[in-house]
Amino acid sequence: MGLDEVLRAAEDAAPVESVEVVARNLEKRFSATDVSFLFVDILGQEVVRLPKAGVAGQAYAEAERFALAGSVHDRVLRSQRLHEEDHPEGGCRLVAPVTNRGNCIGVLEIVVPHTDDTVRDAVTQAAHALAYIVVTDRRFTDLYHWGRRTTTMSLAAEIQHQLLPSASCCEAAQFTLAGGLAPADDIGGDTYDYALNQNTLHLSITDAMGHDTQSALLATLTVNALRGARRAGLGLLDQANAAHRAIAQNARGMTTGQLLRVELDTGACELVNAGHPWPLLLRGGRAEELKVRVNLPFGVPSPVAYEVQRLQLEPGDRLVLITDGMHERCAAALDLPGIVRDTRDQHPREAVRAMTAAVLGACGGQLADDATTLVLDWHGSRSGQRRTNGGSNV
Repeated sequence: MGLDEVLRAAEDAAPVESVEVVARNLEKRFSATDVSFLFVDILGQEVVRLPKAGVAGQAYAEAERFALAGSVHDRVLRSQRLHEEDHPEGGCRLVAPVTNRGNCIGVLEIVVPHTDDTVRDAVTQAAHALAYIVVTDRRFTDLYHWGRRTTTMSLAAEIQHQLLPSASCCEAAQFTLAGGLAPADDIGGDTYDYALNQNTLHLSITDAMGHDTQSALLATLTVNALRGARRAGLGLLDQANAAHRAIAQNARGMTTGQLLRVELDTGACELVNAGHPWPLLLRGGRAEELKVRVNLPFGVPSPVAYEVQRLQLEPGDRLVLITDGMHERCAAALDLPGIVRDTRDQHPREAVRAMTAAVLGACGGQLADDATTLVLDWHGSRSGQRRTNGGSNV
């Protein structure tokens, strides 16, 4: 049964049973046992084993959970390579990354009587198919959303999470990007967004004023105004004005934001800064703040005039967008440019994890404000190949 047949079989099954199709296929072909899929949770701190079909309604506390840091699962996701080891009860344990365009969804874990290249290739292909299956089927069921939640989510957190892109990472020939949001105990209104069109990449990072449901609702106005203008084909200036009008006409409050539009053929970048922290640029081993001109936040009750500024990205550049939670209060002592330099050889998703972990550590695990990071690596490649880890191509 090849990859195409696995995908067809999964499509014929109910959305909540498609993972079981992959498991049964491996069990039949290789006498496999203990086939399971483990999700990476929303915060990227744990993996959660998906229960067998029919018991998805069990309480969160009953789901099998493992700390990700330092684990085999962590090594597999960082390296994006199959892991093989002897199983205590005989046979071999294989762990494969379940990743879609750089977005680490989880891992496939399986025990087989023996391994060879055929088995390894089949498990790797099954994990690849599983990524597409989960991405497709999570539109139809809460099962895969449930699997990523290791804590109860407040109304504000639910709203905030639904505003984020469905994938936190994206890889293409010209770029690799990854985002991460560490929420405050009292949600602070951060969001990030991106969209890849035929010739352009759009990025945004925003921070709505206030906390909890108030900030989440303000963020909803901001993000959807930006998306609506972007999807109508409008430029950055019109997108910024749309966000400003949406808040001014429908709410009391303000949102800071940074909007970018990158031409894929040239690396030419347009930028609008609405009261937001400066981005950092890593170029040639030096990480420095880009001290762009700062306009007023969206929704401020006074006349505003947003300005489109221009930046030329060069192959090898890393651009880092942050919210103020990354460098205020307890996080103020962090050397963010130093962390950006130290993680320059890591995949953007790992750089995001490192920066988020540093902020959480500085704040004792309790954030007074959301801390959000969006990392863009610009390759400038026209080869048609995308980079997956450590600069390698596929």
